[in-house]
Amino acid sequence: MDAFLQGLPKAELHIHIEGALEPELMFSLAARNRVALPFRSVDEVRRAYVFQNLQSFLDIYYAGCRVLVREQDFYDLTWGYLRRCAVQNVRHAEIFFDPQSHTDRGVPFEVVVSGIHRALTDGGRSLGISSKLILCFLRHQSAAAAMETFRQALPFKERIAGVGLDSSEVGHPPEKFRAVFDAARAEGFLTVAHAGEEGPPEYIWQALDLLGASRIDHGVRCLEDPRLVDRLVAEQVPLTVCPLSNVKLRVFRSMAEHNLKRLLDRGVRVTVHSDDPAYFGGYIGENFQAARDALGLSRADVYRLASNAFQAAFLPPRERQRLAGELDAYMRAAG
Repeated sequence: MDAFLQGLPKAELHIHIEGALEPELMFSLAARNRVALPFRSVDEVRRAYVFQNLQSFLDIYYAGCRVLVREQDFYDLTWGYLRRCAVQNVRHAEIFFDPQSHTDRGVPFEVVVSGIHRALTDGGRSLGISSKLILCFLRHQSAAAAMETFRQALPFKERIAGVGLDSSEVGHPPEKFRAVFDAARAEGFLTVAHAGEEGPPEYIWQALDLLGASRIDHGVRCLEDPRLVDRLVAEQVPLTVCPLSNVKLRVFRSMAEHNLKRLLDRGVRVTVHSDDPAYFGGYIGENFQAARDALGLSRADVYRLASNAFQAAFLPPRERQRLAGELDAYMRAAG
């Protein structure tokens, strides 16, 4: 990776921890937990990572989740992600997890959250990476299932900063989950939502107006609605964009066609992240590099993307300012 991009201080705001399950770890955990995999080797797993759309990815993603059974599994998964973050100078990470993918298999909620939380605590102590944890509801499941998951989360609310919405977007509008997001905000949780990836711009409107989302995850289809873009610019609503994911899942046919640069030039508070890096070919640094190389991003563009992420992070103002100061110092030193 380009040394400038590798050393760039970064905030990761759109990462599904289950999507950081590298094939090597998948096989190791499958052996540990005696879980049969539909693949014979690591190479065969990687060859399967050719997706036609979001659903074709999710089918493999949920199959991989089956190897996560014990608290130590969730620790090892999260710790592996954080070690890669440290190499790429991620200073702060806000991590999504999908408890329903595990509780539906009989894995207790406490096992999931405790393993992830313990790794995040060690990451702060040993690697200097601050973090937040965001619970995501699976939108292909019912609103009642989301509410039950929310109730399971309440005893652990000191470990969870916010709630989000992910999984199959088309046909599952944000309005379906209005009640559980109302309940979450009433309990003091921050809110984000996936919208406008494969779903229409209307889903972004719903995420903002019905769910009270502070950030929109993906949101790249916003350009189809000029009035929506005007609102995003006026309110400086952050979009957590994942370029490699968007290309891998055929939202764009190639990186050269991605609208990241157009969003940035339009004044949208757009940011860059990795989504499901084990499946999509790269972590946050690789996403920066792929976008820069294909779209001709300048260092000023890269700076704005990184700065936007620190400004969009769920951090106290003083901590946000400190991290932004690290970025400014890095840019000065880099000339």
